[in-house]
Amino acid sequence: MKIKVFLIGKTTESYIKNGLLVYLSRLKRYAKIEWNEIPIPKIHGKLPYEVQKKREADILKIKLKEEQEIILLDEIGEGFSSKQFANFIEKKSSDSVNKICFVIGGSFGFSDKIKALADKKIALSVMTFPHQLVRLIFVEQLYRAFTINNNEKYHH
Repeated sequence: MKIKVFLIGKTTESYIKNGLLVYLSRLKRYAKIEWNEIPIPKIHGKLPYEVQKKREADILKIKLKEEQEIILLDEIGEGFSSKQFANFIEKKSSDSVNKICFVIGGSFGFSDKIKALADKKIALSVMTFPHQLVRLIFVEQLYRAFTINNNEKYHH
């Protein structure tokens, strides 16, 4: 299975970068992961949030046009336990979905244009996390899902 992840903005926090390296390295034995950070101009953060979301949407639409299944990480998406998420990944694998694309938006979320492109929306929690931290939480949960599906000891 190939998993693509698109993210708005660069990962700037060193502790998050280090954690991402750990989990992305671990994931290599289960799936091919393509990590795509989409840089945004520094002036971007000084614009009204609706303008920021529109600009992010314009960039994402180009990047996502060839993806067969688009899943947004969105606060109003469907919530899963770790085991339910593992079942979701396993079902995609058994349904012969050879490529899944997850998208993590910027700090203001997604525009309606991007939400309309999504095949599914997933929420990591009912709590709100910084969008940089969501990257690490998501990658850890993805790794956990694969270990659950392979009956490994990581998940207790």
